[in-house]
Amino acid sequence: MPLTRDEDISELLRETRTIAMIGASDRPDRPSYRVMQYLQEQGYRVFPVNPQITGEHIHGEYVWRELSQIGEPIDLVDIFRRPIAAGEAVDEAIAAGAKAVWLQIGVINEEAADRAEAAGLKVVMDRCPKIEIPRLGVAPVA
Repeated sequence: MPLTRDEDISELLRETRTIAMIGASDRPDRPSYRVMQYLQEQGYRVFPVNPQITGEHIHGEYVWRELSQIGEPIDLVDIFRRPIAAGEAVDEAIAAGAKAVWLQIGVINEEAADRAEAAGLKVVMDRCPKIEIPRLGVAPVA
């Protein structure tokens, strides 16, 4: 079961330091662009992942082609992909040793969530950390 209790989501956000964002965009009109900026403002280290713009920079961070290239521990993988493509992103998160996956608002893929949980990852689905952090009163990362 994906995390739904406020206490569990708050705990995940407090434990998280590094986030890989699959589907990060360099376009200011895209939600992932604004969410990445907000997460950085909250003190998280965010690694953008997008094969279409590999090698570019978003908010000062190098854009990676895939999770496996990052080479640093990833606490949470924030997934901005269509539900059908979320499964592949979840599989990458499992392979990369991430601790959790976060499927954005409208990204609902029960099979992928089940695979993540079976691999020991925490799962949040159909929510946005940019909404949840202020709603839950999660303090910025020190």
